Amino acid sequence: MLAAFSIGLSSFHGIDWTTLAVLALLSVICESAPAPLDSKNARVSLSYSAGLASVILLGPAGAAMVGASAIFAGRRDIGLVKRLFNGAQFALAGYLAGVVYIAAGGETGKPTNGSFPGIITPYVGAVVTYVAVNFALVAVVLVLTKLAPLWGFQWRPIGSLAAGQLAYGMFGLLIAAPWGLIGPFSAVLVLLPMLLARWAFEQTSAQKRAHAATIAALCQAVETKDYYTRGHSERVSRGSAMIAQAIGMPPSRVGAIRYAGMLHDVGKLGVPTKVLQKAGDLTEEEFAAIQLHPMRGLEIVREIGFLDEALAGIMHHHERMDGTGYPMGLAGGEIPEFARVISVADAFDSMTSNRSYRAARSLEEGISELRRCAGTHFDPALVEAFIAALESEGWTQPEPVCPPEGEEIETTQQDHDDPSTPLRVASEGVR
Repeated sequence: MLAAFSIGLSSFHGIDWTTLAVLALLSVICESAPAPLDSKNARVSLSYSAGLASVILLGPAGAAMVGASAIFAGRRDIGLVKRLFNGAQFALAGYLAGVVYIAAGGETGKPTNGSFPGIITPYVGAVVTYVAVNFALVAVVLVLTKLAPLWGFQWRPIGSLAAGQLAYGMFGLLIAAPWGLIGPFSAVLVLLPMLLARWAFEQTSAQKRAHAATIAALCQAVETKDYYTRGHSERVSRGSAMIAQAIGMPPSRVGAIRYAGMLHDVGKLGVPTKVLQKAGDLTEEEFAAIQLHPMRGLEIVREIGFLDEALAGIMHHHERMDGTGYPMGLAGGEIPEFARVISVADAFDSMTSNRSYRAARSLEEGISELRRCAGTHFDPALVEAFIAALESEGWTQPEPVCPPEGEEIETTQQDHDDPSTPLRVASEGVR
């Protein structure tokens, strides 16, 4: 903060204090009502537009002061240290954006008709600088406070958010452009669409929370079928996302495959509990009931509009590369990619988790079994992608399950997810 102020104070001559006051007020209003993001307690500031408008209207020093006004934001969710950091962050970003703007040929002051289109290129450079400095400072803090690793830092979510901020920063030009004609009223005109944008952010976040709650409720219903499978859906979701990221799926598909992993076994709600709990060999009819659970799952969730591609993963996650899987007997590339991803994560978590009839296998044993079944059960490329992800991100096995004493616990006696322990069918031995 002191560094930013010392830079700015050296060039305050000629500052339009009225413009500075209006933009600082706009910045405080926007900073006081940040838009919520998907992550818990995460917010995105909408004050970028005021800071970037000040780059044009006030130059580097004025932009630093407008950015520093963030310390006065009316937010109860942050303490003094974070306020000071935010103020220093926006002040430094504003000053450096102003420097880049001038260096690229931009002129400070109220734009005129003659300013366009020449002002656009310098302004774009200022926007990129402003966003880059902000995100670089946040990344440094996350690494220094050990909230994020130096190596393996998750840049993809940061990059996605930065792209949105780059687009949002263009509001600053809409504020500055008519300033010479209507003065500070241009800030009021832009404030309304900015608040509308915040409302849209909030609605999107609320919708995603509702989606997560719906999925959690369905998963909880599935896991009541077997005490020992609690947490299985969540782990399969995480493993599927690890594979998806390792093979370069875009964030939208990674999000969809998380949903598919969470709901892959929802069809077990349609399988009679006595079949899942049967200790002896299954009859052909009982085995058919288990084979139908992916289709039952599709029937249960097909009307949930936000699942999209996840539906194919739920329907076909028990298909095998050699065509001997179910329910459709698809082979190789006929099997949807989501299904091939989920089948790897599903089998691995099943093998490395405790069951009522056996203890969990080690991670090394699970990896060995995946490799043994690659090409027959699983897509070999996805198996190797998962193993590489395990090596870089690790995997935490669930704690041994201890059912409550004195309670009758329902447990599955055979596991259709475990390739090393096939289902036993009376007429043909194992499947």
